[in-house]
Amino acid sequence: TATAFHSVTHICRDVNYGWLLRYLHANGASMFFICLFLHVGRGIYYGSYTFTETWNVGIILLFAVMATAFMGYVLPWGQMSFWGAAV
Repeated sequence: TATAFHSVTHICRDVNYGWLLRYLHANGASMFFICLFLHVGRGIYYGSYTFTETWNVGIILLFAVMATAFMGYVLPWGQMSFWGAAV
């Protein structure tokens, strides 16, 4: 389990502009979720939930994206990842 953490630290410390790549990836993921929640909020505001099939597929996709993001958060298995998974 320590291999993923060492891989991330290697990219941040030893690869040219690896730290930039990691922070762009992290901030891009945060921006993706902001856009995703704005999209869901817009759907609620305009009453798009009345189209039940489309709304249900969207909610399933939302949970799938949240599960993928959680797995990406836990993957490096550092201190924050460990306690994020423990809680």
